[in-house]
Amino acid sequence: MTRYPLTRYFYGDNISEFLSKSVEEIIGTLSLKNTFELDVSQRDAWVQEICILKDVLVSIAAEGRIYLEYSIPRLGRRIDVVLVIANVVFVLEFKVGETAFNSAAIDQVWDYALDLKNFHETSHDRIIAPVLVATAATTGADKRFARLHDDVYNPILSNSNNLLHVITSVLAETCGENRCVDDWEKGRYSPTPTIIEAAQALYSGHLVEEITRNDASATNLTLTTNAIENVIHSAKREKQKYICFVTGVPGAGKTLVGLDIATSHTNKAEDLHSVFLSGNGPLVAVLREALARDKVHREKEMGRKAKKSEALSEVKMFIQNVHHFRDECLVDSDRPPIEHVAIFDEAQRAWNLDQTTKFMMQKKNFKDFVQSEPEFLISCLDRHEDWAVVICLVGGGQEINTGEAGIQEWISAVSKSFPNWNLLLSSRLTDKEYGSGSVIDEVKKRGRSEFIDQLHLNVSMRSYRAEKVSLLVKELLDCDLSKAQKTLLSINDKYPIVITRDINVAKEWIRGKARGSERYGVVASSQAQRLKPHAIDVRIQIDPIHWFLNPKEDVRSSFYLEDAATEFKVQGLELDWTLVTWDADFRKTTDYWGHFSFRGDRWTHIRKDERKTYLKNAYRVLLTRARQGMVIYVPNGDSNDPTRDSTFYDTTFDYLKSIGFSVIE
Repeated sequence: MTRYPLTRYFYGDNISEFLSKSVEEIIGTLSLKNTFELDVSQRDAWVQEICILKDVLVSIAAEGRIYLEYSIPRLGRRIDVVLVIANVVFVLEFKVGETAFNSAAIDQVWDYALDLKNFHETSHDRIIAPVLVATAATTGADKRFARLHDDVYNPILSNSNNLLHVITSVLAETCGENRCVDDWEKGRYSPTPTIIEAAQALYSGHLVEEITRNDASATNLTLTTNAIENVIHSAKREKQKYICFVTGVPGAGKTLVGLDIATSHTNKAEDLHSVFLSGNGPLVAVLREALARDKVHREKEMGRKAKKSEALSEVKMFIQNVHHFRDECLVDSDRPPIEHVAIFDEAQRAWNLDQTTKFMMQKKNFKDFVQSEPEFLISCLDRHEDWAVVICLVGGGQEINTGEAGIQEWISAVSKSFPNWNLLLSSRLTDKEYGSGSVIDEVKKRGRSEFIDQLHLNVSMRSYRAEKVSLLVKELLDCDLSKAQKTLLSINDKYPIVITRDINVAKEWIRGKARGSERYGVVASSQAQRLKPHAIDVRIQIDPIHWFLNPKEDVRSSFYLEDAATEFKVQGLELDWTLVTWDADFRKTTDYWGHFSFRGDRWTHIRKDERKTYLKNAYRVLLTRARQGMVIYVPNGDSNDPTRDSTFYDTTFDYLKSIGFSVIE
């Protein structure tokens, strides 16, 4: 069987060679590289694209390269055509037979251009020109094209007749040095996907290496994933039971590791089932819906019908709400679950004994329930007579709910109730931020325990623009002014953060920053009760599926900037741009933060340290949701309203201003 070298594209050649080859020859190469069923409509579209390109490129007196069906794994799509001529990368999206330029197609080609600019190594310093070609449109391209600050053009609209004009005009405008075009395809593709994009790519068959940056973060992810895979294979082979604790710096990809394990270790033929479990309801709902929609879309593109209900049912098999998994195990209390591998995301947020006992008595009528959530969940997998693996993904400083047990409860449960389980821990679990406390001493005395370096993810894989944002937020919340000022100076050129006292200015700024389908939205603390005069009511519960996934035209989507998502809705998920609203619940004084809750008609001090921590962590979550940049809105207050006195807000705004955030008015 003939094997073809793996490339990011179906067809790639010098423009001169492309012009010398027949349409049939090029179609043959495309067909051989195509991994999906090739229908007549796709073949005919390729034929028209090739004929149009031949007519256009024969008139361009320049050397260059052409690529057809160029893969963008982060987006799960392929660019129809990439032309590399001189110092310009043309991104062409063909809509064969279309007479109009719809907004979704415009965003699509813009997304492709931004993806190359941001994540493709040899595109960083080149000019990127996205062109949408509606072949049957009656109107042509504008005479003048808008080239933006980062050398990415606004999408250029063209029909088949004036594509030559578009390409020659852009080349005339840019007229840069005649770069070596052969070097372009050698550039590494180093994406940083959102968790939704990553889940979609993994579910559709892409490897982690394809959808992550090809630097230390990718190596780190591979080492951790391999370590867990070795544990699973060993457990199955030796009929053993293991529990692994994986830690990581913020944005290091713990959830990505969990999703990768869940998708790659499910094989019905071998009776191997894995499940990704999370107590984060919005995250589970959004991921399920996103994967189901994506599957239906991909099936439709390949000419096959797919029911969303069936796609959703399939997704629910390996992404589940941990509480639903728990309830199923309660109902079927004797048999083990079908899964031998269970991944618990944000394991430190599982409930302690008091919270679990209270819930079981009040909601499930179990009056004698005496297990914490970690202990019960381990006991479910322990029902397997042969082997089982539990993987706990552990974050630090993210507890935002009453009754969250922290990691101590998991380790104590293993030591107390499951002596036959092997305990594998990240070597960094002893760090203060993970709250493991004195139970680590128990582990060191226990047999069947081992600390493993590879179970820690020490490199952030967040957007290259946002790598130091978590550090800045920590310093800001810790009132470490000098350090925050220094960190801000190192990121402000590539990750804009601005502050304002005007909500309309904030909305205008964020709308102006987003390009293509980059998503933006308003976020607020769940305690921000006095933002109602500014049309922000946190008591209104958003539907996270609509808010995170629906398009710009949908009033329920984040794009409308009408409904604010609280820390409970956005934790674990991301936006490209955020409008962070700052109320008087968390207000700066001279030396520290004041913590307040709105009760009845007034603000009252929060006294309990635990609740203070939850509020601080809520703002930590809100301030770290943006991948590209954010605007922070602090109201002016109102002297006529004692619940919104200006002194409640001015000190906070002045503190943010002293850090060095730019003020927009």
